[in-house]
Amino acid sequence: IKKSGKDFLDIDHKDLKDLKLFYDGDPEIIFCENETNFEKLYEVKNKSSFCKDGINDFVVNDKNSSVNFEKGTKAGLNYKQTIQAGKSIEIRLRLTNKTNKSPFEKFDEPFQEKIEEADNFYSDIQKNIKDNELKNIQRQAFAGMLWNKQFYYYDVRQWLNGDPAQPTPPPERKHGRNSDWMHLNNFDIVSMPDKWEYPWYASWDLASHCIVFAMIDAEFAKHQLIHLTREWYMHPNGQLPAYEWNFSDVNPPVHAYAAWRVYKIDQKNNNGKGDVKFLESVFHKLLLNFTWWVNRKDADNHNIFQGGFLGLDNIGVFDRDQNPEDGHIEQADGTAWMATYCLNMMRISLELSKENTTYQDLATKFFEHFLYIANAMFKIGPDGINMWDEEDEFYYDVLHTSDDKHDKLKVRSMVGLIPLFAVEVLEPEVMDSCPEFAARLEWFLNYRKDLAGLVSHWEVKGQGESRLLSLLRGHRMKSLLKRMLDEDEFLSDYGVRALSKYHLKNPYVFKSDGQEFKVKYTPGDSDSSLFGGNSNWRGPVWFPVNFLIIESLQRFHHYYGDDFKVEYPTGSGEFLTLRDISERLTERLIKLFLVDENGNRPNNGGVEKFNKDKYFKNYILFHEYFHGDNGSGLGASHQTGWTGLVAKLILPERK
Repeated sequence: IKKSGKDFLDIDHKDLKDLKLFYDGDPEIIFCENETNFEKLYEVKNKSSFCKDGINDFVVNDKNSSVNFEKGTKAGLNYKQTIQAGKSIEIRLRLTNKTNKSPFEKFDEPFQEKIEEADNFYSDIQKNIKDNELKNIQRQAFAGMLWNKQFYYYDVRQWLNGDPAQPTPPPERKHGRNSDWMHLNNFDIVSMPDKWEYPWYASWDLASHCIVFAMIDAEFAKHQLIHLTREWYMHPNGQLPAYEWNFSDVNPPVHAYAAWRVYKIDQKNNNGKGDVKFLESVFHKLLLNFTWWVNRKDADNHNIFQGGFLGLDNIGVFDRDQNPEDGHIEQADGTAWMATYCLNMMRISLELSKENTTYQDLATKFFEHFLYIANAMFKIGPDGINMWDEEDEFYYDVLHTSDDKHDKLKVRSMVGLIPLFAVEVLEPEVMDSCPEFAARLEWFLNYRKDLAGLVSHWEVKGQGESRLLSLLRGHRMKSLLKRMLDEDEFLSDYGVRALSKYHLKNPYVFKSDGQEFKVKYTPGDSDSSLFGGNSNWRGPVWFPVNFLIIESLQRFHHYYGDDFKVEYPTGSGEFLTLRDISERLTERLIKLFLVDENGNRPNNGGVEKFNKDKYFKNYILFHEYFHGDNGSGLGASHQTGWTGLVAKLILPERK
């Protein structure tokens, strides 16, 4: 790149001839090379005097020697402007390979054309949404998803061995982070949680993203889910990569759920025709991942799972990856996630069996495995420890110590609500179309009446002769909902908290080997450094689990119908159907972004500029999570990420 004319740069490109960059005004033109600064990174002599950080050093540190003023492979236009208060300036650039004596003539036309294209695109998607505020929120959630797509390149083998063009890395790198992921070679466009603050993919974040993407770009959503199961992503042992800083961390197994939801959304948008090839491709690879979970995360082979961290920022009493007393935690959430995984895989198998009856055998396998897991939650091992606490009517993790003792960790957290997610409703036509599955199912339930009677409403027909598979019978579900819908516990004005507010005045304390571990409700960011960092699941509202709660309530309502009602909120004396409650929770979540009676959006946290300034007030930030009491946005401030699920909650038929 070099300066040629008074208002353009010449760019020597092997494929594009006469490539020029035209620019406004008279900026200072500076250049450097696209070469790593070896001296700064490795204390090795640089190949170039003008490294790739040269423009930064020139602008930020006023270092003239870091740039070339004649030519280079990177260029910067350094404008020095004074802008008066309330005023603005405009700088125009145009990259073209055409000779153009008037490069900025009709300059605004392409912008206007693209704005009109975008307006038309969203107008069609939102044609049944009447409220302009809801349209604005949903459109910006979609736009954030599209913005956070990014090219992601990570070759672990090359990272560990070193780039041939760079100095040899220190030997300890080969035994450090991700050293057992030598197969991983990612070279794709991937959806990031936030390509500004978190420019890497995270497997269970991405699952949420795909549900939103399915509404606007189903092909991209399907490709994303397939990517994570490909040989250059998934570990040979079947584990899905968690995220860049530690691919071996364990995220909730939500990939099958996301694949099924994307399939159904795409099917609905294509007049009932589903992409069976996509579903089958993902399913085959998830068989490997399911086996990894069973073999690696069920320490005692009792169908009780220990996922560890599980993406919940150490929501428990202590770091769930590093347990005291040489023990391990029998996790209520990890086990419930696996029960959910079984039902997701069963449902996918039944769908695939419409074209290949062989899949009925796999549907049977996952149905039976679900019942074994469900039974295990009520009876862990030979001692019969129950994750369900009859006195508190809530699910708790159980600490299994090295001397074979079991202690319930009585923390009222999202961990105890996740069993709600394991629910599936089967319609009569599904059973009629899968006779082998139906026959085996009936035989198994007759043979193991203890399992059928304990955890399933299989023998009871629901609305429209449908059948229910769930970890929760009516009483236990009502007990969980009683706590979840209590405004003094989980229910905030803006959704379901990750930790019960009960623990504000009643912190849970666990003592072990002279140490004291405490869990206290904290509605916002953690007020102490725990486990080497924050534990931000101790009170705030998080979108992914709230979204799953809402969908689970809708599935329960599909079975129970309008006759099954629960008090909402707890203590109010008003009883609503489960569908109505799902609608009320949806309204609370959407309210985070709506302008209230004072002209403020709760997620802006009372910041005057964001709420009142004309340049800010209509632009919405989709934070990572939200204050459990006042709804203030917290964490990454512009992370559409899984908070973009609000786009799916703003349904066309909503009033």
